[in-house]
Amino acid sequence: MGDRNLTLKWKGTSLELIDQRKLPFREEYLICRDAGSTARAIRDMVVRGAPAIGVAAAYGVTLAANQYTGDSKDEFLSLVRKGVHLLSKSRPTAVNLFWALSRMEKLLDKNIGESIDHIKQVLETEAKKIEQEDIETNKAIGRNGLIAIRGLAKNKLSVLTHCNAGALATAGYGTALGVIRSLHENHRIERVLVDETRPYLQGARLTSWELYQEGIPCTVITDNMAAFFMSRKEVNVVVVGADRVAKNGDSANKIGTLGLSVLARHYRIPFFIAAPVSTIDFDMHSGDQIPIEQRDGREVREVMGTRIIPDYIPVENPSFDVTSSKDITGIITEKGTIYPPYVENIAKLEQELV
Repeated sequence: MGDRNLTLKWKGTSLELIDQRKLPFREEYLICRDAGSTARAIRDMVVRGAPAIGVAAAYGVTLAANQYTGDSKDEFLSLVRKGVHLLSKSRPTAVNLFWALSRMEKLLDKNIGESIDHIKQVLETEAKKIEQEDIETNKAIGRNGLIAIRGLAKNKLSVLTHCNAGALATAGYGTALGVIRSLHENHRIERVLVDETRPYLQGARLTSWELYQEGIPCTVITDNMAAFFMSRKEVNVVVVGADRVAKNGDSANKIGTLGLSVLARHYRIPFFIAAPVSTIDFDMHSGDQIPIEQRDGREVREVMGTRIIPDYIPVENPSFDVTSSKDITGIITEKGTIYPPYVENIAKLEQELV
């Protein structure tokens, strides 16, 4: 399944997204035919995971362009830009969303003098390119993760992961799960401990499903069991994804990641972030600046549609937290693994990308 793209399917006039709210019990696809429906799918967690959100948004811009059937260039450009704006409001934390939209909008500006049909074609080509690049990027992250992690123990490794950073969170293969796949392919995995990841249960519902499909041994644990297994030396390494990385290495990931990093530091367990370079926000100096999405309290009040907390009890639902760079062993990217000092080494990477 790592190479098979279940997350999204581009059909030329529509984008099909596997409805991740229905997994693992049902595999159903939602069809997006315009930027608005794509933005809703992102906001409502039909598609989730920073890289997958970026790819879906790129196709959303293409759908906005294809929706226009007139011959007025001004009307066409206005419609596409409205689509970009709409998509930009879907989720605030995942930087890949804004990276992909910026890339599509720059291409629009570059071709502004061309015909409407030509612009439609170059936008579609660019969205396909972003999708393919993401798959290749994830495989490179997997290879680099193997290099970074395989020497941590002589025997097979027990890996703990949080949320879902697999094929479902990307265009294919995965970031954190890409690393785990590479370790498994090289016979270095004993088992993967999968945090269930309350309140949305991405680990219990999605990560375990992916690992099962791949034949990778895994065990689902509740989020508050992690310290128990760490204290018993049943965790060799923690590998998670990220939705945004600041220039100092601070990393935003699914809520609960911060606690894992603190536990890993206490028990002297290596803690790795696996994310593409596009997840690094070079305009953000520290994690204090990262916007944290606040989601609907019903996700906390209910578990798979069953209410467990009455309406008269207040709840909060921050979707992400920020792990301090001092608790991160390394950030595995397609360009290699970044190690401390992060400010210096991320700055070097930024210069290489210019």
